[in-house]
Amino acid sequence: MSLAFLITTLIAVATPGTGVLYTLSAGLAHGRRASVIAAFGCTLGIVPQVVATVTGLAALLHASALAFEIVKYLGVAYLVFLAWSTLRDKSELVVSTDAPRASASKIIVNAVLLNVLNPKLTIFFVAFLPQFATTPAEMVRLSAVFMALTFAGFVVYGLFAASMRDQVLSRPRVMVWLRRCFAASFAALGVKLALT
Repeated sequence: MSLAFLITTLIAVATPGTGVLYTLSAGLAHGRRASVIAAFGCTLGIVPQVVATVTGLAALLHASALAFEIVKYLGVAYLVFLAWSTLRDKSELVVSTDAPRASASKIIVNAVLLNVLNPKLTIFFVAFLPQFATTPAEMVRLSAVFMALTFAGFVVYGLFAASMRDQVLSRPRVMVWLRRCFAASFAALGVKLALT
């Protein structure tokens, strides 16, 4: 495993995108447990991208404008849905230890869908992995390293957000603005994806 691979992977993981945004949102809204579950779900969502890359499906997506457009607009629609859901969700404003926990399965499904419906991640793998691996076994091994670093990085982001949760939740106006910022960010990422 080359140093160039590790540096590029760390930069890709540390750069905020939809997964980081979702993990931060989960940590702020629902605490540490939810942030770790979101990080796990986002990492799990990489598996289909790896399988697609290793089996050559990603190359088909890269070569077929229609396939790329279909996945792209599904991703845009999902990001817009997340923006709308975030904006209208008032449950995050409840400052109570008795507030219901977010469902782990719901967090994981949302996180996986974020990555599955992100054609930019597939294109990233098509462009990225072949530079460092020539065989499917090497691609799987490097993908596992990428996923481990993704999980670790997202957990750090999520735990930081969760540690700020009490300060944020004790100020309802801050939570309203954060929810609006997250919704706007999901919408902006959807627009960015639509223009790709």
